[in-house]
Amino acid sequence: MKKDELKAIALKYDSEKDKAPKIVAKGLRKMAKRIIEVANESGVDIKEDKDLAEALIKLELYEEVPPELYMAIAEILAYVYSLNRDMK
Repeated sequence: MKKDELKAIALKYDSEKDKAPKIVAKGLRKMAKRIIEVANESGVDIKEDKDLAEALIKLELYEEVPPELYMAIAEILAYVYSLNRDMK
């Protein structure tokens, strides 16, 4: 896996059921493009962070994000929440 290769990871978080966000989709190259297309078509906010993607792509599907990545995920969530707030 090349560092500059296109990667996409989709996260899901249900605060009532989960301790942390979970990986619900991940892919490289063509699969990454498809994940991004589906997110765009579904109105899901996208945030690019190559270093975080590099770490998350190594996790298994439905695996929770490990505590050492919580801060990075919190920054992404804050970004997404600010976009949603600004759209109201």
